[in-house]
Amino acid sequence: MTQRTTAGTPTSGGAVTLRVTGTDEEIEVRPAKLVVAGYTGRDEAAVAEHIRELEAIGIPAPPSVPTFYDLDPALLTTGPTAAVSGAATSGEVEPVVIRHDGRYFLGVGSDHTDRELERTSIHGSKAACAKPVGPRVAEIGTDLPGLPWDEITAESHVDGAPYQRGVIAALRHPADTAERMTAALGEITGDLVLFCGTLPLLDGTFVHGTRWRLRLGLPDGTELTHAYQAQPADLPTR
Repeated sequence: MTQRTTAGTPTSGGAVTLRVTGTDEEIEVRPAKLVVAGYTGRDEAAVAEHIRELEAIGIPAPPSVPTFYDLDPALLTTGPTAAVSGAATSGEVEPVVIRHDGRYFLGVGSDHTDRELERTSIHGSKAACAKPVGPRVAEIGTDLPGLPWDEITAESHVDGAPYQRGVIAALRHPADTAERMTAALGEITGDLVLFCGTLPLLDGTFVHGTRWRLRLGLPDGTELTHAYQAQPADLPTR
């Protein structure tokens, strides 16, 4: 039996309860899949250069570009703390597309990652940390291609210092990313949570911080925000 929760808190089995901005509608999302998309930049030459830079510090090249990491939905959390595997971890701001009952929503999240483990297993490094998502989302509707992607801004702070800032036009539109995901993983039925990629770091260096703040700014003035604290703890494995 599922334990009843307040809006914005995790329930059992990776489900999360979210509120829709503007209407305050409450939705309970039970993802059949949690997928983190990597290397989703539109500029393929820049993505290739970034992969070479990562290889130079010991992080292996992905098997494909973009690439898709199929993770345990139990890693999702909207709480104020996020379980991580140790001190050498870091987060990043990401637009998150959520499909629920045939409708699409946009949220803000963090693909928190174990940077030490990333040198030997990228999938393992992502599975080693919770995936925070903000408790409020904006409704896109049933037409994912209609999302005004290029006008959305994103930023993150770590321990009070600016970490990322820019427009997400640099990332593939989620309609394109979702199509490529289906080609890679097969058709996904039921609820879906898709992390759509991130922006470059302001100074190009990972920070293993504790307190993270995330923000997406939509063209109509809506802001999607989340703040969490990384906390070492045991995590589910898959």
